[in-house]
Amino acid sequence: MAATNTLTHTARDDRAAGTGLMGMIVRLQEARARRAVYRQTVAELNSLSSRELDDLGIHRSMITRIAHEAAWGK
Repeated sequence: MAATNTLTHTARDDRAAGTGLMGMIVRLQEARARRAVYRQTVAELNSLSSRELDDLGIHRSMITRIAHEAAWGK
């Protein structure tokens, strides 16, 4: 008789998401998504002219802080 191992997603997996290999993978995916939000926000704000930023009430020196807040919150 052959034995097989299968991975299934259960509610228990959600509770234990912070531990083990699956937890690490989830955290890495979340970190990657947050970095993508950060990079995209910086790129979009940097592409605006100084006049457009001024209309939004944003100074260029605020761009990285705004992007950080967009990705990771306050």
